[in-house]
Amino acid sequence: MKAKPKATRKRTSQKRAKAFTGVHALLVFPSGEDHKATLDLMRRFSAGVRYAYNRLLEGQTREALKRENGPLRIFFGLNTRYADDAVMKAQALLDSARERGEDPRKVVFGGRKLFETLKRGHLSGKPLKELKREWKEKRQGLLYSRGDKTKGGNLNLRLLVKKGALWLRINLGDGSYAHALVKTSHPNLNALVERIHASLPYNVELSLKEGKVYAVFTWEEEPTPLVATKENGVLALDVNSDPYHLALALVSPDGNLRRHLTLSLEEVDRAPNRGTKELLLWKIAHEVVSLALEHGVAIATERLRYLRKSRRGDGSGRAFRRKQHRFAYASLLRKVHSLARKKGVQVVEVNPQDTSTIGMLKYALQLSLSKDVAAAYVIGRRALGFKEKLPKGYGKLLRDERFRDHAQGFYASRVQELRAKRSAEPNPYLRRRLSREIGKAKRHLSLLSSLQGSPGSQEGSTEGRNLLGGNPWRVLRAGTFLPLLGREVPRDLSPLKPILFGGAWEGWRGGLGPHPGGGPECANVRSA
Repeated sequence: MKAKPKATRKRTSQKRAKAFTGVHALLVFPSGEDHKATLDLMRRFSAGVRYAYNRLLEGQTREALKRENGPLRIFFGLNTRYADDAVMKAQALLDSARERGEDPRKVVFGGRKLFETLKRGHLSGKPLKELKREWKEKRQGLLYSRGDKTKGGNLNLRLLVKKGALWLRINLGDGSYAHALVKTSHPNLNALVERIHASLPYNVELSLKEGKVYAVFTWEEEPTPLVATKENGVLALDVNSDPYHLALALVSPDGNLRRHLTLSLEEVDRAPNRGTKELLLWKIAHEVVSLALEHGVAIATERLRYLRKSRRGDGSGRAFRRKQHRFAYASLLRKVHSLARKKGVQVVEVNPQDTSTIGMLKYALQLSLSKDVAAAYVIGRRALGFKEKLPKGYGKLLRDERFRDHAQGFYASRVQELRAKRSAEPNPYLRRRLSREIGKAKRHLSLLSSLQGSPGSQEGSTEGRNLLGGNPWRVLRAGTFLPLLGREVPRDLSPLKPILFGGAWEGWRGGLGPHPGGGPECANVRSA
């Protein structure tokens, strides 16, 4: 029994990642020739990244691409270090696309949104000229060089301090150099200057925006010793777009809920500009980390993931698109993670799969919590290693053939009704929305059919496969939310209590009667 805490501490120390610190700056070129030469180098480096990306897709190796007589050196005039950094950037893009589940062959350098806008050909005059300039800058405005401790900082893009001013010396790859004045008032500037004098490594990335060259200097720092770990519990958080707030759940080491609260994000949404929004998000991040330090616990969040944004014309609706685009999910979590590591608070990221579903179906009812706090509670328990068992009442419901027949009949009728509406709908945008709803109803019907008469594992695995049937939590969501409660994300889950505590499918029907959305006529069903 005593060996477990030691093993836990060992794993914790192994997962502690180094923190990255950065400085943003504007580069001013006293010489027009230096500016022109730097832009040409950025163009060749960007082209080298695109070339390396395509060659990596074909299976070529990093060593072959960066070698002395390799294509990056011959075709694009890059030195060995620039060539190696170009391949590294290409590999990072390739890995990122695969992690998001995207087809790496469909990556668009310069941005898909800009590409699609240009392809439409509906602009002319000054707007078209500005769009083409932005597209060109994103495709051709990149230069990157990694730091090297053995070379005293950064060999290709080296910072120099001359007469109290900070300069960047840019190796043009042919034995010559360009020089630019570094203009910044970033709060990490002093730390960067200290690294220069100590000959410590720093990474440099140049980018082009509106004709100006900007630089980002980053470096790794050893993490602060941990003072708050999950051995004392976790503070789990879940960001929600409607209502726009942050749900927090303080979970003890035994998996019980000690405290919960919410922090509104509406002030962030009303911020007049991006700078104010960033300050408000940092303020909230400080509140979260301070609460974790107060209780000496780790912070648990969902693993950062790519969130698809709807676009005008896809039928999603203006109100829904606005909620999506104001949603500062990734930005807030990155700030919380960064600040927590600086303050010595352990950060635990968990698989986000089905956390909201389990929270709504289980803990929102058992503990009378809001669906958002319940989801945060599930995240906290998962961070502590707890598995979520399927309540007996739900297991009994999933074994009830009458319940499955009712739910399958509901979705079969819904598919037919939606098809009829789509055929009669003249608006192409609304037809797309109806097509999306039809696909969703078909997926739910298939999910219910996959159950095969068994609720599957009583642990309710949410990690993927379920050998005895479909994922029970997803089947429950599909079978109860729309067919019984009339909404994809119900605000009132209390009608499910008789089922949760007793599996009383007949009792539920007898006590409340069929829901308006539960029969073959689906007109009253409302989506979230």
